[in-house]
Amino acid sequence: MTSDNAHRGWSARTTWAGRFNAPLRSFLQTETGGARVVLVAAVLALLWANLHPSSYESVWSTSLSVQLGDWHVSHDVRTWVNSGLMTFFFLVAGLELRREFDIGELRERRRLALPMLAGLGGMLLPIAIYLAFNAGRTTAAGWGAVMATDTALALGALAVFGPRFSDRLRGFLLTVSVIDDLVAIAVLAIAYPKHPSSTALIVAAGIFAVVLLVRGCGVRFGPVYALLGVAAWLAVSESGVDPVVVGLVMGLLTYAYDPGRNELQWASDQFRLFREQPTPQLARMARAGLTSALSPNERLQSLYHPWASYVIVPLFALANVGIVIDGELLSRAVASPVTLGVVAAYVVGKPAGIVATSWLVARLSGNRLRPPVGWGAVAGVGTVSGIGFTVALLIATHALSGPALDEAKLGILVATVGASVVTWLVFSSVARLSPARRARALLGVAEGIVDLRLPVDSERDHMRGSLDAPVTVVEYGDFECPYCGQAEPVVRELLADFANVRYVWRHLPLTDVHPHAQLAAEAAEAAGEQGAFWEMHDLLLTHQDALSPTDVLGYAEQLGLDLDRFREHMVKRSGVDRIAEDVDSADLSGVTGTPTFFINGRRHHGAYDIAALSAAVKSAFASAKLRPEYHRRDRGRRDEGGSAS
Repeated sequence: MTSDNAHRGWSARTTWAGRFNAPLRSFLQTETGGARVVLVAAVLALLWANLHPSSYESVWSTSLSVQLGDWHVSHDVRTWVNSGLMTFFFLVAGLELRREFDIGELRERRRLALPMLAGLGGMLLPIAIYLAFNAGRTTAAGWGAVMATDTALALGALAVFGPRFSDRLRGFLLTVSVIDDLVAIAVLAIAYPKHPSSTALIVAAGIFAVVLLVRGCGVRFGPVYALLGVAAWLAVSESGVDPVVVGLVMGLLTYAYDPGRNELQWASDQFRLFREQPTPQLARMARAGLTSALSPNERLQSLYHPWASYVIVPLFALANVGIVIDGELLSRAVASPVTLGVVAAYVVGKPAGIVATSWLVARLSGNRLRPPVGWGAVAGVGTVSGIGFTVALLIATHALSGPALDEAKLGILVATVGASVVTWLVFSSVARLSPARRARALLGVAEGIVDLRLPVDSERDHMRGSLDAPVTVVEYGDFECPYCGQAEPVVRELLADFANVRYVWRHLPLTDVHPHAQLAAEAAEAAGEQGAFWEMHDLLLTHQDALSPTDVLGYAEQLGLDLDRFREHMVKRSGVDRIAEDVDSADLSGVTGTPTFFINGRRHHGAYDIAALSAAVKSAFASAKLRPEYHRRDRGRRDEGGSAS
C-alpha cells in the first residue's frame, strides 16, 4: 500500500454516513500550501520589474474589454485581477467565516467577542501609528493599507515558526484575520470609492435583496446565484466601490451545515441503484445525491479555495508587487513617513493592538471572555498578523499613487519579513519554557468546545484502560464496518502506549449497509451481561465477515459463556434499548459515520492511524496541563528512539 493509499485507508468512513464536512485542518493546509506559491510569485514580480520594468508595466496596463452590443466594461489587466479575480479570494474568506459561524469555533457566539475586539484593536493601533507618521501629509490617506492580515501568508508563517498540534491557535488566527478582512473590505468600499454613484449602489442593494429572497425560497441551483453575483459585481463596479466586496457578501450569505442522515441515506440509495443498474441516468442521480448532501458553503469552498490560494492570489502578487528597487527608492524609503509608518504599524502596532485588547477584554470581563489560547500564543498571533501583504497591497493601490505607492509597497514587503522574524523569536522563546509553563503559554485555560453531547458515564459506558484517566477516547463504531476493523489495532496500540488514557466504545450499527451490524451489537451486549463485552467485541471485529446468528453463538461458546443465558438475551433482544441510547447520542453529537472518534469530548477529524490519534491524545494532555504517562515497556522503547513527549 502506498503512503497516499494508506492515508486514505486510515481516514475513510462507511460511505452512506461519512462526514463530508471539510475540517479546519484542510482549509489551513490549502492556505499554507498556497503561501509558498504567493512567495514565489512575489519574487518573480520583483525580478521582472527590476530586470525589464517597461515590459512589466506594459503587460499589466494592457486594456481588456468585455462587450455585449452597445454595453461594455473595460479595464486594464491589473484592475481585472485586483477587482475581478480577487472577488473570488474574498468569496472564500466569507465562506470560511460563515462556516465558523455555523459549524465551527464561532457557533458559540460568546467566542466571537474577543477575537472580534482583538481584531479591531489590531487595526486601530496600526492606523494610529501610521497617521502619527503621516500627520498633515497627503499620504495620510493611505491609513487603510495597515489594517488587514494576509491569511494565507500568516498561516504559512505559523506553520513554519509555530508549535506543533496547534489547531486552536490557528483557528484563533483565522478568526482574527478574517474579521480583519471583513472590516478592511468595508473600509475599502466606504473610504476609497471612485466617482460614487448612488443609483448603482441602490441597484446593487436590490440585487442582494433578490439573493436573500431566492435563498429564502430554498433555491439551490448554483447558476442562479452565479448570475445574481455577476449582476451585483457589475452594479457595484459602476457605483465606484471596489466590487471585491461582492465576493465577501456572497460568502457570508452562504449557509454551512453538516449533512443530515436523511440526505446521506438518499445519496446512498441513489448510489446503490446505480451499482445495481449502471446507466448514465442513474449515474447523474447518484452524483446529484452526493452533491446535495453537502452544504452550499462546503461545495463552493472545495471549488474555489484551491483556485484562490494557488492561482488568484499569486496572480495578484505578480501584478502588484513589482516595484523597481534602486538606490533612489531606498534612500527615500529610509526617511519616508509612508514606509516607516507601514513597517511600524505592522511590526509593532499589530501585535501590541491584539495583545493589549485581548488582555483588556479578559480583565474587564473578569475572564469570562478570554482567548482560546495562552498569552504566549496570543503574542504569536499578534506578531504573525503583521503580515499584511495581499489586502495591504490592494488598499494601497486605491489609496496612494506614484512614489508614495512604491514606498508603501516596499514598507509592506519589509513588514512581511520583519513580522515573520519577530514571530520566530516569540515562539522560540516559548519553546524554551518548562513543559508546564509552555503548555500554559500556548493553550491557556480556556475550555474548548465539547462536541460529545452525552458525557461518558463510568456506570453505563463500556470502558477500557484506566477508568479515572484524564484523557478519554470515545469511538462510535459498527462491528461490520471494515474501517472500524482497521481502527481496532490502532486503539489497542494507543492504549498500550499511554497508561493514563481510557477508551469507550459506543454502538452505531449502520444497518442499511451492514446487515449483521445490529445483531453483532446485541451479541456484544449479551456477552457484556456476563462480563465478557470486550472479549466478544474483539472477536466480532476480528471476524467481520462471519456475523450470522450461528457465528455469534459459536463465539459465545468459545468464550465459555452460559449459552442459555446468551440465547435468552438475544431472543428477548434485551440489548436493543442500550444500543438505541448510543445511536441517539450519536445523533445528538452530529455523528453520521463510523468510525468517529472524540477525544475529551472534542471530535477528532482526519486520519485515525496511530500517529494521528497519538498526536491528538498528546494535545489533549497538553490542554489538561498534564504529561502523558507511558507504559514501562513502551517508555524504554521510546527512550531508545528519542523523546515521545
